[in-house]
Amino acid sequence: MDDLTTAIGYRFTNPALLEEALTHTSCANEAPPGTRADNEALEFLGDAVLGFVVADVLHREFSQCTEGQKSKMKAALVSTGALAAHAERLGVGQALRLGRGEEKTGGRQKPAVLADALEAVIAAVYLDGGITAARACVRRIVRAEIAALRADGATGQDDKSALQEWLQAAGRPLPVYRVAGTEGPDHRKQFLVDVVIEGTSRGVGVGPSKKEAEQEGARAALAALRAASANAGGGR
Repeated sequence: MDDLTTAIGYRFTNPALLEEALTHTSCANEAPPGTRADNEALEFLGDAVLGFVVADVLHREFSQCTEGQKSKMKAALVSTGALAAHAERLGVGQALRLGRGEEKTGGRQKPAVLADALEAVIAAVYLDGGITAARACVRRIVRAEIAALRADGATGQDDKSALQEWLQAAGRPLPVYRVAGTEGPDHRKQFLVDVVIEGTSRGVGVGPSKKEAEQEGARAALAALRAASANAGGGR
């Protein structure tokens, strides 16, 4: 958890909030009744805090964009795939408290589990330090994407097209979209799509259709590539 607090740039006055944020329901269910809270309530709050902060940032920094463009940008920034990629980068998966069954089925790598945990961590920061601390935390998490939106003129371009253009400009091969599986019942099925570039997974998308999952995966892959390029001092 020390590595995680360093990564998000916030130190907790009440570390128990962070412990709760990192406790999956599978872990809480295996503990004696009433002895351990899971992160579902915090995930609910964190989703709202994240949405508010991102909407506020977009309203202030992209006032020239239409409502539709800002809605699309917000959806990209708070998508399951994007949050899961951030959570993986920050080390949320390693810090999670999982039950034995969830651990065996790869819970630390599941996009939905990672995204929910990151939202719970944001809620924990909000409860511990208020909206100012939460705002700083969220901005730190999404700063590479915000910078990329500024650089691209925030046109709300189709995500698969944007990824293709970025790769072509960098002289790299086009991505391959692979359906990694499905989750949920038939009436609420979610497709998982893996975006593979040069043999390496660069992003995972989750959506009610293959098309939407591919778009979200492209979004996550482009965010990861841009962040890596920025960290290396390599341009776009």
